[in-house]
Amino acid sequence: MTGLGVFAAVLLVFTLLSKRLGGTAVSPAMVFALSGLLLGVAGGADIRPSELGGDAREAVLLLAELALALVLFADAAKLGLRRLRSDSQLPDRLLGIGLPLTIAAGVLAALVLFGQLDIWEMVLLAALLAPTDAALAAPVVSDRRVPARVRDALDVEAGLNDGGVVPVVFFALAATVAVEGSPEHGLAHEALVIIGGGVVVGAVAGALGGRVMAAAIRRRTVAPAYEQMALAALALVTFFAADAIGASGFIAAFVAGLLAAAPLGDRRERLTEFMEQDGQILSFAVFFIFGVLAASVLDDLTWTIAGYAVLSLTIIRTVPVVLAMVGSGLKPPTLAFMGWFGPRGIASIALLFVVISEEHGLPGLPTIETTVVATVLLSIVVHGVSAPSLVARYSRYVEALTKEAPELG
Repeated sequence: MTGLGVFAAVLLVFTLLSKRLGGTAVSPAMVFALSGLLLGVAGGADIRPSELGGDAREAVLLLAELALALVLFADAAKLGLRRLRSDSQLPDRLLGIGLPLTIAAGVLAALVLFGQLDIWEMVLLAALLAPTDAALAAPVVSDRRVPARVRDALDVEAGLNDGGVVPVVFFALAATVAVEGSPEHGLAHEALVIIGGGVVVGAVAGALGGRVMAAAIRRRTVAPAYEQMALAALALVTFFAADAIGASGFIAAFVAGLLAAAPLGDRRERLTEFMEQDGQILSFAVFFIFGVLAASVLDDLTWTIAGYAVLSLTIIRTVPVVLAMVGSGLKPPTLAFMGWFGPRGIASIALLFVVISEEHGLPGLPTIETTVVATVLLSIVVHGVSAPSLVARYSRYVEALTKEAPELG
């Protein structure tokens, strides 16, 4: 059976058992990543992501890009600028303080463990592993035993931090390329075209596209069955429009989702359902391919890389969260809970594929590649396994809190 056939079989079995698996330690990402890993080991896979041939690399990159673009647009559209302004204290702290500190902590750890990397490669590694995955965090943010304020903070963080790290990843990549003497483009090009262009394209596409869609729905020129598909098309058009001028399609999709939310109003929750489902299938495929390719990457796993992976999921994540929450009044159990549930997933994988496609000749790429793969695999397993028991334990702590507790405010 081909790899595609195996994926289809795993998808069929998973969907048939999905209700039974809900609420257990077996997450969708775990099912597809580990299935891919087993296939890679059994099939003797010996191809690293950076060693994929031209057509195969482009196919995997496109799949990962589309999955992340849909996720970014849908997350941003669901949240919208208005929701960010309401009770934004905790999300602001996580994104405005915690995210930069997480990247800084990742760089410090790389300075200690990976002396062979240059400073911009360290920044690139730290940024690739900074975003959390909204899908992997779903067992936490959807469980009503967790206080709404804590759930919303983690949900907003997971929805926005991947968009926040994209400029850092591209800037670090451009800086690394400049250091290595590549003639492709410099830092000025990165800031003005890739990042700035993405913001401009996203702003125009989101503002205009959202208004056009809202008007079409009001005037009933779009069939109800195609409304959700139209929004997904807007996300992809935005991505490819930015990509066509050399700008970041990810930044464009993220900004477009934020600005499209206002004209769509309360409709956006329903309209993003199709995109989330479509994006979810793409995400499953990305996790599966990631697992297949991880089989060869893990041959290069060292104790140093394993140590960084553990640090990335613990100290590098938790300490910035605690520092970001100083003065918030949240108690240590809540800080520990929020610090632990920062799973790494689709954003790290997709951005790694982008880095490989853009500059697969970087001297430090093998180390970056193996570290990201090891960290994401570890996160998929440990966060999936720990979620049910830790949510149950934390909910018992919450039950003993008074109504005046900051967690319940």
